[in-house]
Amino acid sequence: DSSFLHFHESDCDIGGSSSCESMLSLNTEKILGQAKLLAEQKRFPFATDNDNTNEDLAIAYVLIGNGLYDEAIRHFSTMLQEEPELVSAIYGRGIAYGKKGLHDMKNAELALFELSRVISLEPDHPEVFEQRAEILSPLGRISEALSDLTKAIQLQPSARLYRHRGTLYFISEDYATAHEDFQRSLELNKNQPIAMLYKGLTFFHRGLLKEAIESFKEALKQKADFIDAYKSLGQAYRELGNFDAATESFQKALLLNQNHVQTLQLKGMMLYHHGSLDEALKNFKRCLQLEPYNEVCQYMKGLSHVAMGQFYEGIKAQTKVMLNDPLPGQKASPEYLKVKYLREYSRYLHAHLDTPLTEYNTDTDLPGNFKDHWAKNLPFLIENYEEQPGLQPHIKDVLFQNFESYKPDVQELICVADHLGSMMQYETPGFLPNKRIHRAMGLATLEVMQAVQRTWANSKVRMNGKTRQMQWRDMFDIAVKWRRIADPDQPVLWLDQMPARSLSRGFNNHINLIRGQVINMRYLEYFEKILHFIKDRILVYHGANNPKGLLEVREALEKVHKVEDLLPIMKFNSKTRDGFTVNTKVPSLKDQGKEYDGFTITITGDKVGNILFSVETQTTEERTQLYHAEIDALYKDLTAKGKILILSAELGEVDAVCNLILSLVYYFYNLMPLSRGSSVIAYSVIMGALMASGKEVSGKIPKGKASIRISKYISSGLMLVDFEAMTAPGSEAFSKIARSWMNLKSISPFYKSLPLVSETFPTLRTMIEVLNTDSSHCLKKTIVVV
Repeated sequence: DSSFLHFHESDCDIGGSSSCESMLSLNTEKILGQAKLLAEQKRFPFATDNDNTNEDLAIAYVLIGNGLYDEAIRHFSTMLQEEPELVSAIYGRGIAYGKKGLHDMKNAELALFELSRVISLEPDHPEVFEQRAEILSPLGRISEALSDLTKAIQLQPSARLYRHRGTLYFISEDYATAHEDFQRSLELNKNQPIAMLYKGLTFFHRGLLKEAIESFKEALKQKADFIDAYKSLGQAYRELGNFDAATESFQKALLLNQNHVQTLQLKGMMLYHHGSLDEALKNFKRCLQLEPYNEVCQYMKGLSHVAMGQFYEGIKAQTKVMLNDPLPGQKASPEYLKVKYLREYSRYLHAHLDTPLTEYNTDTDLPGNFKDHWAKNLPFLIENYEEQPGLQPHIKDVLFQNFESYKPDVQELICVADHLGSMMQYETPGFLPNKRIHRAMGLATLEVMQAVQRTWANSKVRMNGKTRQMQWRDMFDIAVKWRRIADPDQPVLWLDQMPARSLSRGFNNHINLIRGQVINMRYLEYFEKILHFIKDRILVYHGANNPKGLLEVREALEKVHKVEDLLPIMKFNSKTRDGFTVNTKVPSLKDQGKEYDGFTITITGDKVGNILFSVETQTTEERTQLYHAEIDALYKDLTAKGKILILSAELGEVDAVCNLILSLVYYFYNLMPLSRGSSVIAYSVIMGALMASGKEVSGKIPKGKASIRISKYISSGLMLVDFEAMTAPGSEAFSKIARSWMNLKSISPFYKSLPLVSETFPTLRTMIEVLNTDSSHCLKKTIVVV
């Protein structure tokens, strides 16, 4: 990749200043010496047969190499006055304008004008097309740059040209085509660590993580000190959910450069989402020492402080992010969009640190429009919004609580919670284990168990400032409470408590399964299942609307083996040409024969074969009421049978209660009534309610059933509880699937000796304290649950 432009650059300030002129006079002898050598070897573009002309041209090219662009332009211009079509001078002047700086559009336009003149005079030189592409791409004129590089490749293919074009396809998010170019580049020159890194990134951005990891490792074989390859390897392992391997890769990057800001940022974010907040903070603080205006590190620093109950430091960091107003026409960063919501929520949490949790309700306290905007990630433009009160000095931050400072029975409670929470971990790509979430949801499981047991024994509960019989929402609210405080960054809110206007329009929970070329690896197991459902619905649709073409459609569908194969099927009907939607149905148990809307599957495609394959649930007021009626009936039946079970633990009664719990949660999953966190909240309620019935989940959620094919890549199977519920034909089928892996066994009497979670951690302060306390002690303790 050597170039005639790679000379030592002086520190001279360009722009015709006297300092530059004196630098030029001082270096005249050196410049003439370099030019003479360059002219003799003809090591510059479009050298002529005239030695004097070549020496003149070489002087100007040496000036460019020394950063004296204005001098070079003047020199080339003088030559062009005498010989207007001297191609090397036109080309050199174009290069000099480009080197002066494309931030000035005048330079860019002059550079492009000169290079276009060269192409008109000498159309068969690939380097001119490449140079023009290098000027077009920073200006955002990517398609023109791609066209130039394609022409250059046609004239003379090279590893560099393929790599350059692959990079532009990569920037354009055409990862499949970029991959092809990087592969061709590597075939021409296999020792290219940068091309190998980008090849890995084309896999990474399409969700093909294992292939990405192999490419990053190959790049490191070629260049052992390649920091970006270690950083990317760490990120790929993080996406796979392999915390130890990701940590090792990030650490190797930082050993090479302890001040590598991107690695510090990524490592810090991984540690936060692993639940290691103290360690995460160290990385964000180091990042900010190096880059004080780094919004991501500043936001994450504020978030980490707040999650740990350090509100003063947290809100100080949040305010710094708020001061970074985007410039006119500049897009606001995700952190800037989120930070005001986090600051308001942080103030609310701080004000309620010592208020008993039973005496207030976050969903009714927070203003409706605030919740609506926060859940939808909209800019903070809320009319007549009244800010939360500032921090009150008499309310102190949360202090760190040593594990040993808890009584032995509370220590047992914490360790059991850690174990129960780990049972909820998905062992599949995309789900990083989070020990903070594990503990929170383990404690939620135990609190649900205790609350349900009390309800079945005719005891009342204290919720939202009232003492009454527990309802199904109260049961879920226990888990919601713990999920919220484990990660205050995510708005875990009941959608039916949103403003009426928002509900009437419908609130969408949306998941992209394939977007363009990006495959969501989390849900690969379900592509085949959803594909079969879509094919059935297409046949029903054409049977009703296109009976004459039904046979042709049926034959075409037999050749459909992956989602992309559906795109040609769309063309069979004008109404589905641009795409189609399919709705699943959820059968009612309360009213036999009646069905509710489940989730909506959408498939659309463009001319080049990129598709959007997504699922969403639309929460409207009417749909919510239908599901609530179903859940109400099941909960009433569950409570009645639970009370009988307390008196007489007969096998048949236990079985009926287990099925009712799973049926109730089946409708919860399909309703998706929360803005975030519905899956883990529902599973902790399943585990807690089953424990109340005398049954403990001893089996972990399995990795999956059979391997399936998507495009040409094989995915190992996986199982996600929410998707099992959403794709099951009914509640009975979901119960059978769930029980097949839960391995239910009789609960140990040990659980009855544990203290009440609601009394042990009655405030936000005590909840944050227990989530902060070190969990390594539990590894040293032996908890026997027989």
